[in-house]
Amino acid sequence: MPLSALTGSRVRERRLALGLRQADVAKAAGISAAYLNLIEHGRRRVTGDVLVRLASVLGIEAAELEQGSEGALAEILRAAATAEPEAAAELERIEEFIGRYPGWARLAGGLQRRIGQLEQAVAALNDRIAHDPHLSLSLHEVLSAVSSVRSTAAILAETEDIEPEWRARFHANLHHDSERLATGAEALVAYLDGSDRAETPGAVSPQEEFDDWLAARGWHLPELEQPGGEVDLSPLASAAARALAAVWVARMRADVVALPLNRLESALAECGPDPVLIGARSGAGVLVAMRRLALRLGSGLGLVIADAAGALVFRKPVPGFVPPRFGAACALWPLFEALARPMLPVLAEIEMAGRRRARFAARAWGEASWPAGFGGAEVRQAAMLLSPVPDATGPVRRVGATCRICPEPACPARREAPIVSEATGLRG
Repeated sequence: MPLSALTGSRVRERRLALGLRQADVAKAAGISAAYLNLIEHGRRRVTGDVLVRLASVLGIEAAELEQGSEGALAEILRAAATAEPEAAAELERIEEFIGRYPGWARLAGGLQRRIGQLEQAVAALNDRIAHDPHLSLSLHEVLSAVSSVRSTAAILAETEDIEPEWRARFHANLHHDSERLATGAEALVAYLDGSDRAETPGAVSPQEEFDDWLAARGWHLPELEQPGGEVDLSPLASAAARALAAVWVARMRADVVALPLNRLESALAECGPDPVLIGARSGAGVLVAMRRLALRLGSGLGLVIADAAGALVFRKPVPGFVPPRFGAACALWPLFEALARPMLPVLAEIEMAGRRRARFAARAWGEASWPAGFGGAEVRQAAMLLSPVPDATGPVRRVGATCRICPEPACPARREAPIVSEATGLRG
């Protein structure tokens, strides 16, 4: 959606304040310097996807570029009030609060941003601790060294008469194990370094590398919208990640052929963002329509795709809904209802458990196919399209990302105890 022309002036002011060159900012944001020049001088309006990338390069919230500092601060404070409804904050007096107490307002806004960053860090650490084999190996080394030190120290402390030769051996073992412990602890700290940042930790698998590459491109491959367009896969370091990307590019190319951009836009104007109607009117199918809706330029929709085993094979997050990179997702997602009931649309309004309580309209659809024909294996896939629902009231389904970080106190589908509590934060 086009944004205010004043956005370009704010981009220019921020860039000059940081002492950055136009060409450098444009390159980092993945656009041309000429395009950035047009944006800054109000001759081109910047779309949402490009705005997010520019804001990241300039180290500022996208809302602050879009609305100005006071407008962005008001939105942050509204989010804080929504996250804590028990406080009964006077939403209609936010502008008055900012005007009368600007320092306190900035402090509250900064705390709200920090809370969001910490929540993301907890989710990222949960993924690492629960499912990362490299971290498991590091933890095993530290715990093994601790056990050795404890055993040796216990022998020295509890045995009154030890021959000098054996005492010297125990001392040598204690020294060796303490060095192991120190080395292991340093490696562990280095591995976790940066976990308090908002961004996701670096990729440790081909799937993660592919996810990060696609996210850096704004989840959009504009080259495929043009006949004969080719996507450069060279930024992907590993051959396995390039192979995953090649499969995805082939799928997206087929989607563009099945539902070209002009037909997609016509269907959107006629049907609205309903993938069942768009898929039927265009003849492209529902899953194709869902992918095209979520992955078009500037789309604010989230998309999650699962295979028949329930594994998440594709994740496009949206603010307030970040699917887990590893392990099982929340069993209450409409995605899994659609997986169990192919060809039946599932629509539900969901709310993420926790402080932020972001709401989404979740549209899920599953399909079954038999690639080998009669007698062959059935292959199922389901997708869930997520549309943010601001200021919604009425019936809602409370869901989480994954059990370990979901604080919902009375979840009927819980598999394990959470490491966080909605009332008290992190458990001790």
